[in-house]
Amino acid sequence: MAGTLLDVRNLSTQFVTRGGVVRAVDDVSWDVKEGETVALVGESGCGKSVSALSIMRLVSQPAGQITGGQVMFKGRDLLTLGEEEMRRVRGREIAMIFQEPMTSLNPVLTVGRQLTEGLEIHLGQTPDQARGRAMELLAMVGISDPERRLPQYPHQFSGGMRQRMMIAMALACNPSLVLADEPTTALDVTIQAQILELMKDLSRRLGAAMLMITHNLGVVARYADRVNVMYAGRIIERGTAREVYGNPRHPYTLGLLRSVPRLDEPRRGRLAPIDGQPPDLTRLPPGCSFAPRCAFRVERCVSERPPLRAVKAPARAGEARVPAPSEGHVSACWEIEQLGKEAVAP
Repeated sequence: MAGTLLDVRNLSTQFVTRGGVVRAVDDVSWDVKEGETVALVGESGCGKSVSALSIMRLVSQPAGQITGGQVMFKGRDLLTLGEEEMRRVRGREIAMIFQEPMTSLNPVLTVGRQLTEGLEIHLGQTPDQARGRAMELLAMVGISDPERRLPQYPHQFSGGMRQRMMIAMALACNPSLVLADEPTTALDVTIQAQILELMKDLSRRLGAAMLMITHNLGVVARYADRVNVMYAGRIIERGTAREVYGNPRHPYTLGLLRSVPRLDEPRRGRLAPIDGQPPDLTRLPPGCSFAPRCAFRVERCVSERPPLRAVKAPARAGEARVPAPSEGHVSACWEIEQLGKEAVAP
């Protein structure tokens, strides 16, 4: 069994605004094992990107503050490191592919300089060594004629090539963990598939673990080993991709899966959307945050916040005994058993 590389424990991050305190990440816990791909899934504004920025200690201050928890990485709590120590971790041990390649690259620096800077700082390479490594990286991510490309600027690259550049920068120093924040948002479907296959292949070859942040459930089904479903700053379901897709046990997860077009089923008139709007993160209800939008809610859901509880694995055909809880599959819902009867495996 691979050891735990990153262990996030009870992480909380908030932003102080004129409208109140936004609890963007609210007592969240999850982990990533060595060489594993873990997905963080949820709609926009649920706290996915802020979770990754909190790990890297890049939350904008003074409005943004990490107010509690631990981020254990290779036995060290990143939240207790000094700024100079944290700078040595960023890029060298943990790298991040940011959400928007169009704005994440510096427009006034050449592509070559942006690739070689980290190699010179973190690995102590000479300019000539760093240049050679930069050409290797560009070739590795599928950019042809790297020698001609190094002196060029980001605006001379297409969107897909800029995303490949971001991947090359993230993998330059052979990090143990890559945080990929919506790495294919601005790309068309064909380029998305190429980029995702490239990331998975490079991760496998280099042995790097990956946290993939996305709202695309198709991406998660194909590339993730484990899935964390996030809603209103909290983890509401966690398990392997097979468990979460085949036996969803939270109404929000079930709603996400039912709202996705299916090619393996008869054509239907309309998709089933999730009714209502996400909650105001400055005024979260005392009970379940999803209760106002939930078709399964009971009186308890409104007043009492459900904890993450183990989900029972579905019984096999002809099996009389009560199925045991599925190891690692948990859901924050009071109606787990009722959902097991209603949910149809997608």
